[in-house]
Amino acid sequence: MTRPAKEIVNAAIKLTEADRLQIVEELLARLEPDSDDDVDAAWAAEVERRSKEFKKGIVRPIPWSEVKSQARKRGRGRS
Repeated sequence: MTRPAKEIVNAAIKLTEADRLQIVEELLARLEPDSDDDVDAAWAAEVERRSKEFKKGIVRPIPWSEVKSQARKRGRGRS
């Protein structure tokens, strides 16, 4: 990573979570200039729905270590 990029990352880390999220969204949008507004809206709605379910306790998050373990087992043909 170049020095200017490191400086940007270090500055961004100090921002609020909301500001960091907006920066990530902007950068991703620049990587995918041909994005479909309908697809983007559908994903935004899905993220909102899942966030609400999580906050209400309707769903239980699965730790990343468990997800990786399950994926490895399935990849080896064991479920």
